[in-house]
Amino acid sequence: MKDTILFLKNFLRHPTQVGAIAPSSPGLVQTMVEGFDWESARNVVEFGPGTGVFTEAILKRLHADAKFFAIERSAELVQATRERCPNVTVYQDSVTHVAELCQRESMPDVDSVICGLPWASFSPTLQSEIMDAMISVLKPNAQFATFAYWQGLALPAGRRFASRLHETFTEVKRSPTVWRNLPPAFVYRCVR
Repeated sequence: MKDTILFLKNFLRHPTQVGAIAPSSPGLVQTMVEGFDWESARNVVEFGPGTGVFTEAILKRLHADAKFFAIERSAELVQATRERCPNVTVYQDSVTHVAELCQRESMPDVDSVICGLPWASFSPTLQSEIMDAMISVLKPNAQFATFAYWQGLALPAGRRFASRLHETFTEVKRSPTVWRNLPPAFVYRCVR
């Protein structure tokens, strides 16, 4: 309940930065993290961990030799993720600075990005800035997963984002709908 209140409060304050009114459900968490090559991924980054539900699932799957950090803009959500996952480095920053943060973490490139950002609420400029920043650190054949709410597909920004995925990645797949999520969502799984 505490996470739900925190999400709702952040959503009401910053609806274009926090795209959900509640944390992701266990079903969406499972759908987000499955399909990654956890055995070989050594440099992993999470965009927008929120309260840390994906972060927690990532930690359970990370290879012992893997490096991992998360980037979150909201100070309250950074704190929530740090409380849930105290051994994880969580930067309070914009994901557009991912290259600089990768340098700080001694990650020359990234194998996997798990993303909880509300793409459908972003302007075209911000979508491009984030995508370009991410692509600059992704190595060839890197994996990227992000989720989208069904109603987001009706928005121009949601359709623009889907098109951008197909322009950017060699492979783009969509998971089945996770109906037990508020609101229902699906996951884009992409390979560079």
